[in-house]
Amino acid sequence: MVTQSIRTEVVSGAAAKPRPESCEAIFQLGDVTVSYGDKVAVKDVTFDIAKHEITALIGPSGCGKSTLIRCLNRMNDLIPSATVAGEVTYHGQDLYGRDVDAVEVRKRIGMVFQKPNPFPKSIYDNIAFGPRVLGMKGDMDEIVERALRHAAVWDEVKDRLKTNAFGMSGGQQQRLCIARCLAVEPDVILMDEPCSALDPISTGKIEDLMIDLKREYSIVIVTHNMQQAARVSDKTAFFTVTPEDRVGTLVEFDGTETVFTNPTDSRTEAYVTGKVG
Repeated sequence: MVTQSIRTEVVSGAAAKPRPESCEAIFQLGDVTVSYGDKVAVKDVTFDIAKHEITALIGPSGCGKSTLIRCLNRMNDLIPSATVAGEVTYHGQDLYGRDVDAVEVRKRIGMVFQKPNPFPKSIYDNIAFGPRVLGMKGDMDEIVERALRHAAVWDEVKDRLKTNAFGMSGGQQQRLCIARCLAVEPDVILMDEPCSALDPISTGKIEDLMIDLKREYSIVIVTHNMQQAARVSDKTAFFTVTPEDRVGTLVEFDGTETVFTNPTDSRTEAYVTGKVG
C-alpha cells in the first residue's frame, strides 16, 4: 500500500510539474565529507543541484541530510568542531574559497528551519529586519508586501502587520519565515524539514508554495516525508547510514520519479517502500 500510494503520487504529480527548460547546475558537490571532531557525519557526497528545481534529500535519521544542507550556505561554519572537506561550488565558484564572505553567502542562500522561528517583533518588522540590516534600498512597505505576497500569506496578515508575529498560527509563522527569507532577495532557498511541525492543511500550503517559488528560486529540502518528496521535488537524493561505522552515505541521486518507481539500488527500494525506516 505504501509503495502504490507513493508511486501514484509521483506519476500523477509528474504531469503537473513541467520540466524546466534549463538544468543548469547551481551547486556542484564533489566528494563532500563533513566531520564533527573525529566523528564523520556524512562522507564522499557527489552530485549536482540544478537551477529552478526542487531537490529533496531523504533518508533515515542520522544519515547526514541536515549536515549536508548546512554545507550549502556555510552554516556549519558556526559549529567550532565541524570541518568540511571536498568541493562545494556555487555558480562555479568555490563556496569555501578564502575570498568568499560567509555572510554574503547566507544572504544569497537563505534557510528555513524545522520549527517556525519568528522574531519577537511585529509581522512587519520580521520582514523588514533583514533588508534594514543589509541596507537594502527601496520602499520598505513595498519590500514587505512583496515578500509576504511571494510567501502566500499577505491576504491573511495585511490588516494586522503591526501585531506580534507570535499571534500567528504555526503554518502562518512558517510562511512568515519563508517571507523573511525572500525579503533579502536570495538566489536559493534551503528548507530543513519545514513542515514537520505543521498540520496537514498548513503542510499542503507550504508544498504549493514551494512549487510556485521554484519558478524564481532554486530549492533544496530535507524531509522525512516520502510522500512530500514525491509530490514536490524534481530530483531526489537518498542517503543511508553505514551499519559498521554509522556514517551517512549517498546511495542514489536521480529524478524523483526514477528514485521512487525504478530505483537502481535495493537499499533505496527498501526505504521508499517502507521495508526499512
